[in-house]
Amino acid sequence: MNFGRIFLIKCLLLLFPKAKCTSTINIYKAVNETALLSFTAENMHETLWTRGNERLLQMKDKKIKYYVEKMQCRCKVLLNGTLRIERLVKEDSGIYKVSAYDKNGKLKANETTVLIVLEPVPQPILNAECINKTLYVKCTVKKTEDQMFTIELTQDKINKSQTNVTEVEFTTRHSGRYRCIVKNQVSKKTTEKEIKCPGQLDLYLISSIAGGAVFFVVFVILLIYCIRKKKADRLEDDDEERMQIHQVDREMAMRKLPQPPSNPTPQQTCVQQMPPPQPHAQQRAVPPQPKPRTQLQAQSQLRDRH
Repeated sequence: MNFGRIFLIKCLLLLFPKAKCTSTINIYKAVNETALLSFTAENMHETLWTRGNERLLQMKDKKIKYYVEKMQCRCKVLLNGTLRIERLVKEDSGIYKVSAYDKNGKLKANETTVLIVLEPVPQPILNAECINKTLYVKCTVKKTEDQMFTIELTQDKINKSQTNVTEVEFTTRHSGRYRCIVKNQVSKKTTEKEIKCPGQLDLYLISSIAGGAVFFVVFVILLIYCIRKKKADRLEDDDEERMQIHQVDREMAMRKLPQPPSNPTPQQTCVQQMPPPQPHAQQRAVPPQPKPRTQLQAQSQLRDRH
């Protein structure tokens, strides 16, 4: 069924809410999935399911009657009145109605369900081209007939989205991880890629360099401050040491002995009047000392022999 007709019917149901149906439910399913169309009712004796103006099946007193071929319908009704459709195809899309009655023929439920069968979205392709330090990022998909989906191309805070197109493209000067998302009501697929433009500095790299430079400048300033402070402390200690030495010198100068008096004492006069010592030549000759007795005896013996 054409999707234009489905949307037209949905609009008519919204414009005329007081039609025969009392409620409308929209159900989206992918191809080859199973759909369960249910409703709420109590004390049901008879249930009738239709698609458009065509009867599908009837369950009365727990007996099922098909108005279409069972294999072609690929459907069956459960004991609680729920319609089960297996191995869905796009042709199963349509408006399904159910009417439920009790044993007295009183209407217990009258509901409408819009079933839309969609194909899963294809895998997107993400491409990028760098020209003069500018990135041209493009996300493309292969679209089939009557296929509906939305393409999103994102990178950090950059987001561009379009519906029912085959490609989305934008231009930027920021390198980084780009994400292309293709989705519809029944499926979603994503492609991610790290894209960098040659010759372009990354934002994180620039931040790291700037942070390192600031840290280095702060470190140098602190180092110079510590060196100057240490030097100033050393000079201050040297000044204190010089002051202490100067003070000690002054105290030592104050403690010197008093000067001798101007008039000499009698002892000093005597010392000054003593004659200087005579030289060695003028000294008195010392008489020779006597020789020992053994030496005299030896000399006498020599004389006797002669």
